[in-house]
Amino acid sequence: MKSRNTMRVCSILLAASLVSAGSLPVRAQEKDHAVSSGQLRKDVQKAAETRQANEAAVREMFATDKARETLKSAGVDYQKVDQAISQVNDEDLARMAERSRDVQKDFAAGRLGDRDLIIILLVAVALILIIVAVR
Repeated sequence: MKSRNTMRVCSILLAASLVSAGSLPVRAQEKDHAVSSGQLRKDVQKAAETRQANEAAVREMFATDKARETLKSAGVDYQKVDQAISQVNDEDLARMAERSRDVQKDFAAGRLGDRDLIIILLVAVALILIIVAVR
């Protein structure tokens, strides 16, 4: 009889401890974390927008008539370059986008000639293809 009561008490204590242990993860999820999920979402959104803007800047440089002529004369397919741009990592893409913007400004201002633009485009294509090939 005594062992039966002891078994019941142990069973009740075990069940109570399992129920309380199961509620701990739920309460832990309710607490505020160091970074809220809303903030994480905003950061991811901002990173995606930055990447899209950088890709657009690089693609814009290669989409000009002069750039397409240069690529064609060098035997490089624009579609391959376009696909490679999406495979470049964020850091390299940001650097290329910054340089693309600078080149476009300089060309529009007349500080670069056609020959300079051709050289820059060919170097940029080579850099993109090398980065993609290394990955």
